[in-house]
Amino acid sequence: MNKVVGRWGLFLSLCFIWGSSFILMKLSLFDGRGMPLLSAWQVGALRIASAGLVLLPYSIQGFRLMQGSTQLRYVLLSGLLGSFLPAFLFCLAETQLDSALTGMLNALTPIFVLLIGAVLYRQAVPRRHIWGIGLGFLGCVFLFLAQKSSEVVQWGYGLYVLLATFCYGLNVNLVRQQLGKVPALRIAAVAFAFLIPPALAILWFTGFFSLPLHTATYAVALGSATLLGIGGTAVGSILFYRLVKEAGPVFASLVTYGIPFVALGWGLVYGESVTILQLLGLVVILVGVHLANRPAKV
Repeated sequence: MNKVVGRWGLFLSLCFIWGSSFILMKLSLFDGRGMPLLSAWQVGALRIASAGLVLLPYSIQGFRLMQGSTQLRYVLLSGLLGSFLPAFLFCLAETQLDSALTGMLNALTPIFVLLIGAVLYRQAVPRRHIWGIGLGFLGCVFLFLAQKSSEVVQWGYGLYVLLATFCYGLNVNLVRQQLGKVPALRIAAVAFAFLIPPALAILWFTGFFSLPLHTATYAVALGSATLLGIGGTAVGSILFYRLVKEAGPVFASLVTYGIPFVALGWGLVYGESVTILQLLGLVVILVGVHLANRPAKV
């Protein structure tokens, strides 16, 4: 009984942590009146740098164990695809899109995992999974159609989210094929250790350190971006790794279903508009994810 409660505790914690990431990005980018604060590049770099510093103690032993190994190059590539590029792509998207909509589009990640596995790694795709992929992208179309006609220009920013989920799909398949025997925490820690210098360089060249960070307005933005890195990336990775070990990958993958609803809830709290067509799109995407991830009948 205690184990079951613990698993569900981890599950709900992950849904809350990762679902809250999208509103934290928004709070880092804009103040309460919608005025720009930190740039998308600064928020992404802060997220990477803070997560890397928290995971640094784990990276020392991990690097020692992997030094000289061919796995190291795949770990670095995994860090770029699974963390570095998406961190900036999501922030760029949220300069124009609501955090709730971004969280909904993020639900496409499992669809890209399956699609990329089929195309690049020749994995068999049953007919049921093909239907799931089709439904997932149909839901994506619904989400874009839900945008007001005056917001058509913003549709292009949704492509940043799709590109980020595509990167996630590449990363999951890369880890599965090349790093299957390496603990997930070690992969994350070593990868982030190498990502700290470029993240700090971005902060320097974008003028971050010359901003009035001591003011209350910027303190909120700075705190949100740091919490995004420490909580949403570092702590989230550790909790997910623990959930996979205790409950298995199938149960852990169900977090995908909870994240968009948490993002939706935060969006409503902060006054973002959500339409019936958007909710329909989200439901269609999640049905597609469910079909695409159901094991094929033997």
